[in-house]
Amino acid sequence: MISGGSICFTEVSKFQGFEGFKVGKASKWVRMAPTEEMMARSYRDLLVWQKARALASRVYRETEKFPKSEIYGLTSQMRRAAVSVASNIAEGQGRLTPGEFRQFLGHSRGSLLELSTQLAIASDLGFVDEETCTSVEHDAYQVLGLLNRLLESLCNPRPMAI
Repeated sequence: MISGGSICFTEVSKFQGFEGFKVGKASKWVRMAPTEEMMARSYRDLLVWQKARALASRVYRETEKFPKSEIYGLTSQMRRAAVSVASNIAEGQGRLTPGEFRQFLGHSRGSLLELSTQLAIASDLGFVDEETCTSVEHDAYQVLGLLNRLLESLCNPRPMAI
């Protein structure tokens, strides 16, 4: 894939059943719609990073209420997992290839699911009430949806007519 400004080209061979755009015999490239990753100048521009950052801050606030005996246990694990979600998005966006970005988004997704599991355990132990648990889980689900859509856009760029 070649990218320049807001124009992105990819090899025609990457499409099966691609119609609606004719490529000259000498050309093996077609213009693609830029993905969110290509359009973002910084990870800070990504909505998924912004939501993940807000989630991490919320997890910090909610875990302040946990028993002091959990400071090196569940509190620490939940905070680490929450911070890891946003951190991996940032690190991946700073990498040189879309493949590396996808890999870090996968790490971010894994950390988010880890956080979700830890939140369920915290609820089971009575460290967090049901309303808070549901609300934080909703925030995590929003981040998961954004991560999944960003991953999909990186795996399946959409062709567009020139």
